[in-house]
Amino acid sequence: MTDKSILTLDSVYKTFGGIEALRDLSLSIYPGQVYGLIGPNGAGKTTVFNLITGVYPCTQGQIKMGNRDLTRLKPHQIVRLGLARTFQTIRLFANLTTWEHVWVAQNRSTRSGQRGIFPFRRAQERILRGEAEEILTLLGLWEVRSHKASTLPYGTQRKVEIARALAIQPKIMLLDEPAAGLNPQETEDLLKTLNKIYALGKTILIIEHDMRVIMGLCQHIFVLNFGQKIAEGTPDQIRRNEQVIEAYLGKEG
Repeated sequence: MTDKSILTLDSVYKTFGGIEALRDLSLSIYPGQVYGLIGPNGAGKTTVFNLITGVYPCTQGQIKMGNRDLTRLKPHQIVRLGLARTFQTIRLFANLTTWEHVWVAQNRSTRSGQRGIFPFRRAQERILRGEAEEILTLLGLWEVRSHKASTLPYGTQRKVEIARALAIQPKIMLLDEPAAGLNPQETEDLLKTLNKIYALGKTILIIEHDMRVIMGLCQHIFVLNFGQKIAEGTPDQIRRNEQVIEAYLGKEG
């Protein structure tokens, strides 16, 4: 791990109509690691993702990707810098196939200039097709590459959404509750998939309520409660943290 963060939130605040959703939040994400963002319902976790990706503007503070200030950029500009996300509620195109979801993401990335300039279109297409095959094979989606999203099981749809995010060759992936709605077998399969992505050297920030996923995947965890960071550290440190235990279980007496 380098000593230079790939994503930084510096004293970020967010208010909605006088309600403070985030207060003085500072986080640092470093390349090649998996980070968890956890907390009770309503803690502000998805708001963090929406601020990072430009869905909402910060009320106060700064968000940077490397040396680039994200706080005034639009969502599509942030994607072009190499930031991809998935959503708590699956957002796929029902009539597109698995392959087409990957192709759409690749096409967007190519237009952004991230892939460089290819002298011949056919050469470019061969390279992109090879990358798509690698992604679909890695995620166990090759056999359903021609299936429309609407025909796929829920757990497979989750993986298609992750494949689409991976197809833009992101510097960092934001995953918003990827295990939501999955049965135990699907969750175990998802965990294996995410570990494969981590093995590629990808940087991941994941929101998740399933602690099996968080503890089985993350090297570092941030904990929010009522819009504030109350703890951060390794999984073992978080398991033993009294503030975290109180936030999830309440305090007796």
